[in-house]
Amino acid sequence: MLPPELPPLPALTRAEAELIDRYLEAVDLLGRINPALGGDTYRGLRAAQALVGRAVALRDALTLMHRRGERELHSGTLARALRVLDGERRTARVALPSPPDR
Repeated sequence: MLPPELPPLPALTRAEAELIDRYLEAVDLLGRINPALGGDTYRGLRAAQALVGRAVALRDALTLMHRRGERELHSGTLARALRVLDGERRTARVALPSPPDR
């Protein structure tokens, strides 16, 4: 059986698509660094080292948008794109986990 088909991505400019991609890459790395989720220091160190490059790429994507005159982030459209690309699960790894029930 085939998995359910994902909804289509909303129409994005090339710069908006780049922004979404770079943002999710940074979020994935932050999730790997999150000390509340445990893990080993080496894994966190490697993710932190990679985060530097992803932050630069994210900055460059936003700079390009600004230079092209894209002064406003269309939050509704970008949020839909993030949801299609599993952004809710990916960003949840950055947050603190719920406290254990007592």
